[in-house]
Amino acid sequence: MRQSEPVWALGAMSGTSLDGVDAAMVLTDGHSIAEFGPDAYRAYTSDERAVIRDAFGRWPGDAQVAAAADVVETAHAQVLSRFSGADVVGFHGQTLAHEPAGRGTHQAGNGALLAQVLGVPVVWDFRSTDVQMGGQGAPLAPFFHHACARFAGLDAPVAFLNLGGVGNLTWVDPRVERPEDAGALLAFDTGPANAPVNDLMLARRGLAQDVGGELAASGTVEEAVVTAFLSHPYFFKMPPKSLDRNDFPALLPAVAHLPDADAAATLVACAAAAVARGAEHFAQPVSRVLVCGGGRHNAALMAALAARLGVTVDPVEAIGLNGDMLEAQAFAYLAVRVMRGLPTSGPATTGVRAAVGGGQISRP
Repeated sequence: MRQSEPVWALGAMSGTSLDGVDAAMVLTDGHSIAEFGPDAYRAYTSDERAVIRDAFGRWPGDAQVAAAADVVETAHAQVLSRFSGADVVGFHGQTLAHEPAGRGTHQAGNGALLAQVLGVPVVWDFRSTDVQMGGQGAPLAPFFHHACARFAGLDAPVAFLNLGGVGNLTWVDPRVERPEDAGALLAFDTGPANAPVNDLMLARRGLAQDVGGELAASGTVEEAVVTAFLSHPYFFKMPPKSLDRNDFPALLPAVAHLPDADAAATLVACAAAAVARGAEHFAQPVSRVLVCGGGRHNAALMAALAARLGVTVDPVEAIGLNGDMLEAQAFAYLAVRVMRGLPTSGPATTGVRAAVGGGQISRP
């Protein structure tokens, strides 16, 4: 790979909300974004989703992991094979378990196998090095968010909010030149986002999600549940900090007594309240929160965020970005940084002791 010129990188992301695999191309030198390229999406079938869900919380060697990895690898190979012209691929894999203070972090999927299938170098296992160095291993998109803010010409602090299965916030000061520099970033997981509502819809109605937040919008919030939710010890930890999809097991039982609409509304309110609690940690206030991920399509959640944050809440499309593909684009960008020996996380994003580059590189 040429060491200074922009190259085309292809990134892929499969989040804990289990909708499917996003893939997108970015032209970048690992510092700035020169151009965004094509993208594609490959949905998981209900059977594939069930196989992966059965492996949540599992570690390498557990019986369910091999089947989940096979699903993940097959789906990624299918969608990534649609692209041409990539110099490198960034493959995140599917997070099955995440215990940065315990057993580490586990993403299913073999990047070396994908390198052979695609015939292109693949960067993968992005999180392990950060965890081994004392970091949380998440979130990893913040360095890319910094590049996006500068690409969009923003000149004041702004927050990016990703609403996947878990929510995460990135506070960005685009006036700081490099993402690893002091004062450029603060990032952390906020709490559950789409995952509890998705789980509720599956359990009660056999549906993958509350499309558009219509059910939640018709319900009434049980504020006592939200108050109890905010008493969880996680909200009293200082960032950086990160979560696993299943770190709030008491949340669904807390709404078990509620009708479907009220339960959905209450889970949405919890997600929004967690973000508002997280915003209290910002180094400087922001006047705008830019939302990416599937949760921005949930009108009830977006309204709850605006009400609880008291600032403008916009999808990232408002500044010309693609909110469905931002995570996939992030791993394309990070793959180039790994190939060029640049850091991918730092003390203000994952709590790692010093700026560190992660990721294995597998060549065909």
